[in-house]
Amino acid sequence: MGVAITVILGLAGLFAIAAAGRFAARSTLRGAARRAVNDMPLTAAFGILVIVIYAVVALTAPVLAPFPEREIVGTQFEAWGAEHWLGTDRIGRDMLSRLIYGARNTVGIAFATTALAFVVGSILGIWAALTGGWLDQILSRFVDALMAIPALIFSLLLLTIFGTSVLSLILVIAAVDATRVFRLARAVAQGIVVMDYIEAAKLRGERSWFLIRREILPNAVAPLVAEFGLRFCFVFLAISSLSFLGLGIKPPTADWGSMVRENATLITFGDVTPLLPAGCIALLTVAVNFVVDWQLYRASGLKE
Repeated sequence: MGVAITVILGLAGLFAIAAAGRFAARSTLRGAARRAVNDMPLTAAFGILVIVIYAVVALTAPVLAPFPEREIVGTQFEAWGAEHWLGTDRIGRDMLSRLIYGARNTVGIAFATTALAFVVGSILGIWAALTGGWLDQILSRFVDALMAIPALIFSLLLLTIFGTSVLSLILVIAAVDATRVFRLARAVAQGIVVMDYIEAAKLRGERSWFLIRREILPNAVAPLVAEFGLRFCFVFLAISSLSFLGLGIKPPTADWGSMVRENATLITFGDVTPLLPAGCIALLTVAVNFVVDWQLYRASGLKE
């Protein structure tokens, strides 16, 4: 419950910040926003629509779900019907309700994990590129050593050592993915730190944190935003994979990966119910990639 409330508050805060920023900039960016919307391809519009629907479902899960997340409301593997639209799972919980709650748990934890990985990876990567010397070499070689280990195997090893709580899951996957973010942020920053305006800021006596926050990050935001979307997809799939293997989000908390594992028996009888959470995972992944592709296209400055 505490994790769910934290996720809701985090998502609500994100939407509040976005709404406040949009209101503040509306008078100056109205024309640019209108042009961006008019030039938006159908794939990007579809992706944004899907993401908005997922966010609404995640935030309003207790209202939309016909039954509580963990309550046993019927018998084992009931068929689809008027009372249980998608039937029940292996212990009699409503599948539709758990599918709705799974949006909040799976997507919320994936978003929190991706955000943590980006904060750590991008700051360390830009700092290493800005500082150079022995610090850059130590951080880069350490990251290279971690990246040499397959991500899934490394995650399984760490979760076996530190346990499979939600906090451990977030920290472990964030640590693994922060290495990928580090490499990208460092590569992007290395092309920025040699610019004349960086040298001028250094001559003014500006500190490293000022250079990172005011000079480098604003010029590196486009590739980092695109990588955030792609990295979210990888984290989202990693959490679902770990849950399917029994090392992710623990029951009775609803999670799409574990729902596929728990109800896989139904596939033998021609029931497509276990494929529904897998379809939710695939749909969100495709939607995020559509939006990322559109943002990359806009940032590149290419025209038809």
